[in-house]
Amino acid sequence: MIGNSIGNRLVLTSFGESHGKVVGAVLDGCPAGLELDEKDIQKMLDQRRPGQSILATQRKEGDIVEIISGVFRGFTTGAPISMIIKNSDQKSNDYENLRTQLRPGHSDYPAMIKYNKFNDHRGGGRFSGRLTATHVMGGAIARKLLKITLDVETNSFTQQIGKIKMEKNFEKKMIKEIYKNEVRCPDANTSKKMKDEILKARKKGDTLGGIIQSITTNVPVGLGEPIFNSLESDLSKAMFAIPSVKGIEFGSGFQGSELFGSENNDLFIMKKGKIETKTNNSGGILGGISNGMPITMRIAFKPVSSIAQKQQTVDIKTKKQSILQVKGRHDPCVLPRAPPVVDSLVALTIADHALISGKIKATL
Repeated sequence: MIGNSIGNRLVLTSFGESHGKVVGAVLDGCPAGLELDEKDIQKMLDQRRPGQSILATQRKEGDIVEIISGVFRGFTTGAPISMIIKNSDQKSNDYENLRTQLRPGHSDYPAMIKYNKFNDHRGGGRFSGRLTATHVMGGAIARKLLKITLDVETNSFTQQIGKIKMEKNFEKKMIKEIYKNEVRCPDANTSKKMKDEILKARKKGDTLGGIIQSITTNVPVGLGEPIFNSLESDLSKAMFAIPSVKGIEFGSGFQGSELFGSENNDLFIMKKGKIETKTNNSGGILGGISNGMPITMRIAFKPVSSIAQKQQTVDIKTKKQSILQVKGRHDPCVLPRAPPVVDSLVALTIADHALISGKIKATL
């Protein structure tokens, strides 16, 4: 397989399968001199992990990260940083029938054809959401690098699950509320409604999708390499590396297409001796280049494809229609696990562009 790496100067390579021995990541291009240990990475991995929540899969993975290269005496050396997490709670027998029966909504069929049936199908193999742990391994380092060097900070949260939306505008004081509930929504009233909606879907053997909102502040002006490596292009590519993502919009997004130019344009103003814009419909990016305003994105996730209900499918061995009921332990909604994954990939992309532009040096 090619396509397992992302980035130009800061390159993350992901490896492993859902039911293999380990999943892991190699981060190459991180400047030497960044203070780093497993705790910096473990914090974000714990945020991604479902724990004992009734809203998540009952697969119990410790997700304990081990750094095996690239860090010496508590600091990065400039060499590739290699990290692994051991898989420990697989139930591969739950997937035995999936060798011939195709799961609706999953990658089973195209992957089977592409790799001539040699792909690991257990738990989705290489296409599993389990691999987002590798995104977080690298992203946690990028996030710390950005905070220390440029004071750039990304905060993502659940804005919508199913038809339940958070109507309040996100404010800085709400950051500390994101991880105080199971759905990762910073508004307490909305989070309760979201939880109830997920439980209703689970009771019916069904699943839900939703929207993650991401806001990145203190991004310096000038990041992005138009035309094909614009900041929007690379952020979009990173988001689509997350299973279940089906759409992304920046700033006013699709709603902006309904406005007049006079309504959607962001007027330039002076504020405390600094050039800013009065509004931020552009989402902090103009012409593919950061303009200094917060980078705002909304990422749409489809409902989880593995549902407990019986579904029609095809048995590839008999070439006949069949009925499939997916076994295994699956999330009724992936949104509660998504914010740290989005944070990680945003941080990786912005840190990569900061290195390209020289805003971050090769040695700290």
